This record gives sequence, C-alpha cells and structure tokens, in this order.
Amino acid sequence: MLTRIPKVLNAEQLQYMRERLAGAREAWVDGRATAGHQGAQVKHNLQIAEGSEVGAELGQGVLAALERQPLFISAALPHRIYPPMFNRYEGQAGMHFGNHVDGSVRLIPGSGEQIRTDLSATLFISSPEDYDGGELIVQDAYGEQRVKLPAGDMVLYPATSLHRVTPVTRGARVASFFWIQSMVRDDGQRALLFDLDMSVVRLTQDAPGHDALVSLTGCYHNLLRMWADV
Repeated sequence: MLTRIPKVLNAEQLQYMRERLAGAREAWVDGRATAGHQGAQVKHNLQIAEGSEVGAELGQGVLAALERQPLFISAALPHRIYPPMFNRYEGQAGMHFGNHVDGSVRLIPGSGEQIRTDLSATLFISSPEDYDGGELIVQDAYGEQRVKLPAGDMVLYPATSLHRVTPVTRGARVASFFWIQSMVRDDGQRALLFDLDMSVVRLTQDAPGHDALVSLTGCYHNLLRMWADV
C-alpha cells in the first residue's frame, strides 16, 4: 500500500529546515556511508551524517510533526521509527539512486537496538518546481508508481518494494527519509485496517451516532488486537 500524507510540514517549518540544511555544509557526506552492499553500487547522493547536531535537531522536528498526523498513525500503525535522516540529490552531478530494496533490519545508531523496516517514508522538503527529475519510482502490486510531491508532503510505501530515484538534472532535491516498524508487520493486514479506519472516520462525519459505528470500531480494535506485534 502506497499512501500520501499531505502537509506534514508547514511553510514555516520547511523554510527553517531548508536554511539549517543549507548552512550545514560540513555535515553533508557521501550517501553511500549508510548503504548496504547492494545499495552502495547504485547510490549517488549526499546525506546529513548520522549523529550530527543538525540531523538530530531536524529529525526531532519531523517526529514531532508526525505525532500530529492522524493519517500517518492510521496508515503506519507505528511501533518504532528510525531517526529521520536527510538527503540531497544535486542536478549538476546528475545524482540518483538506482533500483534497490531497503535492508530488512537496521541498527539504531548509538543505541545497540534494532528496528525492523516494515515501511519506508520520504518527506519532500524541496518544492517540485525547484528541480527536474528526482522522481521516486516504486514498484508495487499495481505496477510502477511515480512520486514527486509538493514540499511538506510525505509518501509511505512497503520497505519490501523495489524502488529508485531518477537522476536530478536541474536544481537540488532535498528530502527526509526514514523507516517505520509497524505494530502490524503484514502489509495486507495494515491495508485492511487502514481502509476500515477510514470508513469509520467517514461514517462518523456523515452519520454521527449511527449504531454501526460501535460495531465497526469494535471490529477494528479486535483485528488490531489480533494482529499487533508489540
């Protein structure tokens, strides 16, 4: 299931992040620093070094924004979130990221703890008109999905998906990326719960107080109770 989460960051937050990232020249490193063997062969971008002060600060800002996004909570059912990272694809160098699948388990830096990567997330910081190319291409059950969203919007997709970022040919594409370990590891089960939750939300708006709301809400939570891995 590929899900768009609109307006995770507002204009003020975006401007602040852009300024902080632009001013952190010493923190940008070769993106291959955190790539696995497969990814390192096709990855050509820059990213903010893990453990850097600017990365930690802005990552906390992303996490705080996600807490205020009920659509994200419903779609991801997050159990743990990898500390958000930041990357940059520069058009002058034709930066890109070839076809790859994200690693299944990642070690959270400095903690000794591991996280299972059920979902991948890309949060767009650059406006689409500021760069050419740089589309996120995700292969899913419905074929090839091409994603290039407005600044502040985010896309969620299964980390099992084959995906790539097309070469940037003008400007620079800056984004935050991270992974989520969901309470429900199966993508099909998460999709079913998401559809059920969205139906409850619509029914609450269209027919508040309807008797079916109690039944549907009960079904949702009983299924979540059955499938949650916490």
